[in-house]
Amino acid sequence: MRIVTYNVEWFNTLFDDAGRLIDDDSWSSRWNVTKRQQTAALGHVFRSLDADAVMVIEAPDTNRRRSTVRALTQFARDFDLRARAVRTGFPNETQQQIALMFDPAVMQAGHDPKSSPDAPAFDGKYRVDLDVDAQPETIRWSKPPLEVAVITAAGPLRMIGVHAKSKAPHGAEDGAAAVRIAIENRRKQLAQCVWLRKRVDAHLAAGDDLIVLGDFNDGPGLDEYEKLFGRSGVEIVLGEDGPLGLYDPHGRMALGRKVGALPTTARFKRKDQPYLQALLDYVMVSPGLRVKAPQWQIWHPFDHPTCYHDPVLRDALLLASDHFPVVLDLGI
Repeated sequence: MRIVTYNVEWFNTLFDDAGRLIDDDSWSSRWNVTKRQQTAALGHVFRSLDADAVMVIEAPDTNRRRSTVRALTQFARDFDLRARAVRTGFPNETQQQIALMFDPAVMQAGHDPKSSPDAPAFDGKYRVDLDVDAQPETIRWSKPPLEVAVITAAGPLRMIGVHAKSKAPHGAEDGAAAVRIAIENRRKQLAQCVWLRKRVDAHLAAGDDLIVLGDFNDGPGLDEYEKLFGRSGVEIVLGEDGPLGLYDPHGRMALGRKVGALPTTARFKRKDQPYLQALLDYVMVSPGLRVKAPQWQIWHPFDHPTCYHDPVLRDALLLASDHFPVVLDLGI
């Protein structure tokens, strides 16, 4: 079974309110990419992945006029994708939903949010003290994680799709404001990951097979503010490597390496500067799934040999998004 997480930059702007693709030469919201180019590129990438399930991060919007399900169902139809069924969770107001596309011939899936006294449902509020004032802050998810109950021929499993808080200091007017906002955003991102880890603990205690996947906007050693809090959000969600830990080889590699090359899942253009690359996207599995012969790949257009030596796929990955798919192949 092939399970993918894929953050698609500005997916929402490729659809009209009826959920139809805008397949013309107007500019997409991606820099120097038309809607026709991005649409064709995404179709090629999704077809090449041929996944049983794709957790789409930054999926098209749901509001009074628009529907994530309608847009992605039409997208799957336009490109004849096996992953043609769509499930969403709690909608948000950011125009960046989280959605699961899946092959209904292979699995059944439904939104199944959980709640407990120490970990409320992800559309609620969470109180935690992450600074030194002994006063807990109230934390909300701007993009509530998508909790999915999945049934496969091999049995049930759980998925949680995640788009954690960005730590970028958007709106800063000067250097001091940038530092203050960056620290505040990191605090919120860590609190979200503590909240998510509580949910992970509950599933592991219940013996559930679990996959946590998506964009964490974080990773070990990713920024200097990590020193203020001692660890990254990814470390919190992964937990200790063992019977209660989740596993992602790229995350574990980053945890164990202070110097040297690391895999990357995103490539950002900066004005008049070299591209910035980062490891932001993960597919974490519980111990019960780790014994199912899992194989991870990052479909990076320059680092993955198959992608690099296929010029059409390589160019499609570059045109489609600033993130690249993270692929998990499981022996189930």
